[in-house]
Amino acid sequence: MKTEISYRFESSQVANRFVHLLKNWHVNDVKTKLFNGGDSVTVNYEFDDGGFDYTVAQLDDLAEQHGGKEV
Repeated sequence: MKTEISYRFESSQVANRFVHLLKNWHVNDVKTKLFNGGDSVTVNYEFDDGGFDYTVAQLDDLAEQHGGKEV
């Protein structure tokens, strides 16, 4: 199942940092896209229906470390 989640950051510079971190992220194969003037990031990934999805929690934690909030 495809999952999409979006985050907003205080600046496009911080959003770009977040995108860069996810390019080499070891947790799941994610695809990112900047939007809303570059200060927001959409993250897409494939969720295996085999149990609880820890990826969202890990993305939330990583975004929060960079001042991001889910939108």
